[in-house]
Amino acid sequence: MTKQTFLHGALILVAAGLITRLLGFINRIVVARIMGEEGMGLYMMALPTLILVTTITQFGLPVAISKRVSEAEANGDETQIKRILVISLSITGSLSLIFTAGLFLFAPIVAEYFLTDARAMAPLLAVTPIIPITAVSAVLRGYFQGRQNMKPQAISQVIEQIVRITTVAFLTKLFYPYGVQYAAAGAMIAVIIGEFVSLLYMTRQFALHKTFKWRKSWKKHIQEGKETLQQLMTIAIPTSGSRLIGSLTYFFEPILVAQSLAIAGLTAVETTKQYGGLTGYILPLLFLPTFLTHALGVSLVPSISESAAKKQFGTINYRILQAIRLSLASGGLITVIYVLFPVATLSIVYGTDQGGFLLQFMAPFFLMHYIQTPLQASLQALDLAKSAMWNTLIGAAVKFIVLAVLSSQPEFGINGVAVAMVVGSVIVTLLHLSVLVRATSFTFPFQMLFKFLTVLIITAGAGYILHEQGYFSSSPLVELLIISIVLAAVYICLLFKLKLLTKDEWHMIPGISLGKSNREHYGFFSAGKFYSEESANGT
Repeated sequence: MTKQTFLHGALILVAAGLITRLLGFINRIVVARIMGEEGMGLYMMALPTLILVTTITQFGLPVAISKRVSEAEANGDETQIKRILVISLSITGSLSLIFTAGLFLFAPIVAEYFLTDARAMAPLLAVTPIIPITAVSAVLRGYFQGRQNMKPQAISQVIEQIVRITTVAFLTKLFYPYGVQYAAAGAMIAVIIGEFVSLLYMTRQFALHKTFKWRKSWKKHIQEGKETLQQLMTIAIPTSGSRLIGSLTYFFEPILVAQSLAIAGLTAVETTKQYGGLTGYILPLLFLPTFLTHALGVSLVPSISESAAKKQFGTINYRILQAIRLSLASGGLITVIYVLFPVATLSIVYGTDQGGFLLQFMAPFFLMHYIQTPLQASLQALDLAKSAMWNTLIGAAVKFIVLAVLSSQPEFGINGVAVAMVVGSVIVTLLHLSVLVRATSFTFPFQMLFKFLTVLIITAGAGYILHEQGYFSSSPLVELLIISIVLAAVYICLLFKLKLLTKDEWHMIPGISLGKSNREHYGFFSAGKFYSEESANGT
């Protein structure tokens, strides 16, 4: 099986994430234009329930599988790898069957009494078959991540999005004449089809690359798997706790929003439209850069775990700083564009000018969100998953309090929901950073943060001047495209000038030819096999 280094694996996931994020964004635009705000509201109201159920079903096992498989492979213990898979599939398979039946039975109650819109029942019922599919996929993802082979996961993500985008328009249009709720159900069915085809590919890759006989001694591995189960649970339970808190927050959010906005005087239809606008239009734009942060988070777990076992603390600090730098760099430019051109962005992408203030307000704070995933992955890899779980719980509690207080006031309304989302995300990120500083030798990168703020201010200033001069005002689309290209050039040059992006990352990519002197100068070879303390303390 092909094994990638930290950066190589991350880059594979970044490439796949970029493709899938763009395809997913196109998919969201298509769905939004067909179903409108009301249909998007129903779709987004049903989605948190699905996220909650799949989180419980997976039980935090992907991260645990990744860590334990990586350790077993280092020891050459293929029997243990098989035992890990058998135990994991037994857990997720059993839970998926239970929760699939439960969601199917209780969907009418959830829709009418919790989501306050009985029409949400259709997309809830439509999506239930996806639960066992995602359960098996999660186990296979953890297995390939533990083997440090990111290609199957990356390709499966692209396949899933391609299948979804080719079916969603047809299905939503097919069901739309029967009502907007059935159009939302059609969008959910497209999700199921995409996930199923993706699982078929993952299963095929597993069959090709596995190094043991799958059907032999299955029952024996279950009977003798008590120790393996305990090893998995020490990681899975706190990891699952963090994700469960996030999923519960996501599940109860539309319920609390519906109740709070009702207190503020909005009808159910108005609430659905406004919440659909925020979660279906604004948040997808803000989440665009997270394909990189997710890729870094996935690759950080096995990489930092290995370095911690070898007590290579300089490598750990470098990896965390590298993840923060790359995460901030990925979101900086698009943040500037959202702040300068919120209305133009929404008009070009969605054909609406509603929500410009929310996009402009939330964008700068989401820079903190972009570094949250790598920070949480670092905590999990350093056996600080419990701290990450408590941080997530505190952030969720504060978010709900702020949401209930502000959004129930008529003068705030949906703006109160946006404020709550921002406050919760910022608090969790700051808590993650504080844990790393207290529990490890990690030092908060104040100098790096100052450099990044300098890049943002200069880039934003250049964009403001270009916009005020009106050289490209022939159309909003032309102006936004030209200014974005100019700002991208300015932004990238500043990143390299201030060493927020360095040649080190480029030379760590496998296949780049380096002479001996260059290897020694940069201090890296094969992403960690050769490492210098000077590079660890660099930018």
